[in-house]
Amino acid sequence: MSTTRMPRGAIPSPRHKLAGSIPHALVGTTPPNILHVPQKLSFWGNNTYGDCVTAEEAFAKATHDPEIFISEQEAIQWATQHNFLNGAVIIDVLETMTKTGFKQTGHVYDDGPARSVNWTDAALLRNAISLGPVKIGVAADQLDTVYTGKNGWIATGFHQDSAEDHCVSLCGYGTLEWLAKQLKAHLPTGMNGSQPGYAMFTWDTIGIIDEPSLLAITHEAWLRRPTTEVH
Repeated sequence: MSTTRMPRGAIPSPRHKLAGSIPHALVGTTPPNILHVPQKLSFWGNNTYGDCVTAEEAFAKATHDPEIFISEQEAIQWATQHNFLNGAVIIDVLETMTKTGFKQTGHVYDDGPARSVNWTDAALLRNAISLGPVKIGVAADQLDTVYTGKNGWIATGFHQDSAEDHCVSLCGYGTLEWLAKQLKAHLPTGMNGSQPGYAMFTWDTIGIIDEPSLLAITHEAWLRRPTTEVH
């Protein structure tokens, strides 16, 4: 497990932007579990720069079917061009991405408009994740303590932390046991695998976080509709 402070770079969205946003409402039927795992992951610069908000955008594009892998160079270049390389307000990146997205292989990959997601409502959050990765702002200090650099790290027992400073992606949900099986991970001894959990992308990995820990560190959540627009 890491004791190194990994790069971050998220600046909380203004509360008035959250309050004035269109909220996500239930769409269709929510599957019992789901997991978006791209074939190829990257840091997209977030091992060197504080561009986590942009790196999450590149991850979201990778969950497209067929997968769209944005190069690390393009992610860093895009973040640099828009002054997001070492710190970015989450909603600013979402809004910029609807107007001018990643440019690669003769295409432009934009976001659809973002809707806020009430992450404290499990039914709404899972429904949103079933439609596409949910971009969230979190306090990352405790993530540093469980991050292993490999898929399948486990986050549990987190305490409340209001210091939002990182942007990650929720890309799946299900029981802890189901998620661990998909990611070839092992739950800690004594952990109740029937409890609900979420899959979280950050720093070139996808790990598992239990529901109480997610609630303890999350401070905003957004769903792009659609996740990716190709031009």
